[in-house]
Amino acid sequence: MVALWRLRSYLRPYLWRLIGMLAAACASVATALVIPLLTKALIDGALSTGDRSLLLPIGLAATGLGIAQAALNFTRRWVQARAVTGMEQAMRRDIYAHLQRLEVGFHDEWQTGQLLSRATTDLSAIRRFAGFGTVFLITNAVTFVAVVALLIHLNWWLGLITGAVFLPVGVVCHRFERRYRVLTRRAQDQQGDLATYVEESATGIAVLKALGRRAQAQARHGAQTSLVYQTQIEKARLRGSFWAMLDLIPNAVIGLIVLLGAIATSQHALTLGGLVAFITLTLELVWPIEAMGYILASGQEAATAAQRVYEILDTTPAVVSRPATINPASASMARGPVTEEPGHGPPRGSWPWGPAARPRDGEVLRRGGTVRFDKVEFRYPGTERPVLRGVSLDLEPGQTLALTGATGSGKTTLLQLVPRLADPTAGSITVNRTDIRDLPLPVLRTLVGCGFEDPTLFSVSVRENVTFGAPNATDEQIEQALAVAHAGFVARLPWGLDTRIGEQGMALSGGQRQRLALARAILAKPPVLVLDDPLSALDVRTEEKVTAALRDALAGTTALLVAHRPSTVLLADRVALLAGGRIVATGTHAELLATEPRYVELMGDVAAAGEHDDAERAVAR
Repeated sequence: MVALWRLRSYLRPYLWRLIGMLAAACASVATALVIPLLTKALIDGALSTGDRSLLLPIGLAATGLGIAQAALNFTRRWVQARAVTGMEQAMRRDIYAHLQRLEVGFHDEWQTGQLLSRATTDLSAIRRFAGFGTVFLITNAVTFVAVVALLIHLNWWLGLITGAVFLPVGVVCHRFERRYRVLTRRAQDQQGDLATYVEESATGIAVLKALGRRAQAQARHGAQTSLVYQTQIEKARLRGSFWAMLDLIPNAVIGLIVLLGAIATSQHALTLGGLVAFITLTLELVWPIEAMGYILASGQEAATAAQRVYEILDTTPAVVSRPATINPASASMARGPVTEEPGHGPPRGSWPWGPAARPRDGEVLRRGGTVRFDKVEFRYPGTERPVLRGVSLDLEPGQTLALTGATGSGKTTLLQLVPRLADPTAGSITVNRTDIRDLPLPVLRTLVGCGFEDPTLFSVSVRENVTFGAPNATDEQIEQALAVAHAGFVARLPWGLDTRIGEQGMALSGGQRQRLALARAILAKPPVLVLDDPLSALDVRTEEKVTAALRDALAGTTALLVAHRPSTVLLADRVALLAGGRIVATGTHAELLATEPRYVELMGDVAAAGEHDDAERAVAR
């Protein structure tokens, strides 16, 4: 209930709607309870005395109450649907926004299926309970109290006996809730694991087919579905026994009431009409009691879902903007001059204080920035050994630095620190002498452009993928970026730039995806550009062409790139060799070949010199 109570903030905007909904529900209950009293008046009045003049008014009153009940139920459902759907939409929006704020490390630790199940099925469980469970809970409680009060009014001792007999329901409900809570959490976690496996199998279908692992994949999927099946069956067995008990108790009570009511009527302690009304009102308790099973099951599922959702929402982002005064000199390298309103400072939403930091119609002033790593260290959470240790580097405006090293030396990790996809555990990184932690994240990620070795594309058009970092780019600018990346294949696609490339761009080859990702990074024209082995998936001929075009594109941009091939290294003014998390040597490609054996070994031993000459000739051409 604590987790469910936390949801009240999402329902607060719909407070008056909810009040109207509950008022309609309670009024509907009231109309249903008046009808047995009309029946009593009909039997004890018109039928007992033979006064037929009462038949028409009582009949019309009963008909009117039935119509009113139908209208109230319609109103309640209509108002309730709008309120709970709005609540679900707000929660879904907040979860997505919070997932965007959380650092990359969080997403590395969490399974995709678990996140998806929380953002979809768990929210649906919360919506169902908020829309129906809470209404039934309140109206059933009102119904129970009102019916027992009317029964006591008709016959006090018979009414007290009827109310007391339902006390065992509370004991049964408590035992059910305690056991069902465990099964609900287990089922929802298992469904999240199953969603993860299905998502991974769909993404890696080519690998499963190529390696002939279909049978093994099916067996693993079957084992996971068996766990879900067993838990769901256990839940169904528990619900079935619980609901059977809830069916038994009210029917046993009705049998007892018929017997005791007949005795009371024979002793003239209750009229015949009163007995009929008493039994009819007792029947009104059957649905509230039977519905308790649905309410408790739905409520427990919603409570567990709320706990799972708040496990995400309660996670504090490790990488956040911190309040700081931005140096206007540093700010001007990414945006045009900041306009101020007299006496009011910068207008809300304008750069650099605004949250969006969006470009204004191309009126931007960009120049390369100075980037400095000062004794940077980084350790992944839960590990003792740091990946980076005391890394210090300086990049002057417009300079290109190639970062090379053996696999696992920390190159990619170092690049991810610049746009603050993670924060160093020690040391600092500055851009134009401003600590990147003092820059608002939207501003920093406008200053720093990224291109990753594993290109991530989205299931939208080529145009939307390429302009992801520059939404206002013109077709001419897009064509220029594609030309630098030698992505001429786009013109041969069925609809050119407007061709949808499918989920993760799987309809394209690895080299094509990488070239589109490179074009995306180039098109944004950031002052600082970090590229993680951007040409690794290209063949030699295409790499030569892209390298030549990229050299011109990097002019005036401060660039830090991970490189493994001499041809890519030649793009850089300097090279830094990373080993064991430390920078062990810096210099030009030729200097390191002449002085650093580890670099020579990394570049391909004696073949490196020949490849160096070939690459220089390719660039010259």
